[in-house]
Amino acid sequence: MSGLSELYQEILLEHNSKPRNFRKVEEANQTSEGFNPLCGDQISLYLKVVDGVIDDVGFQGTGCAISRASASMMTQSIKGQSVERAQEIFDAFHHMITEPGGELDLDTLGDLETLSGINEFPTRIKCAVLAWHTMKAALAGDTNEITTE
Repeated sequence: MSGLSELYQEILLEHNSKPRNFRKVEEANQTSEGFNPLCGDQISLYLKVVDGVIDDVGFQGTGCAISRASASMMTQSIKGQSVERAQEIFDAFHHMITEPGGELDLDTLGDLETLSGINEFPTRIKCAVLAWHTMKAALAGDTNEITTE
């Protein structure tokens, strides 16, 4: 097993067992719900956006290890970022997951690069992107439940 694959598994398991920002943000002013019917993943995302900056973020829900780990890492990557920067991170992550072999923006992705191995498992991509699409909807003020279908 390659070093990146081992690191991917280690980080995935760590974020699944101890997800970061796994909580409801009481002062959230932008929220969204997401659902992945294929895997049964469900997420509630809570954002507190102040003056165009994501001041606080949290999530709750149930799902597979990939879904939880991706949501956990997403919250870490966007907390404290501007809404515009969060969109750039979304774009880089989405490109990495959905376009295998494409050039990666490592400066934008940071630790998220360790999840690049998910694109080797096409049936799991929807698990990985659920939280991200839910975040994008919350930032856009979309109150409809987001689904991966």
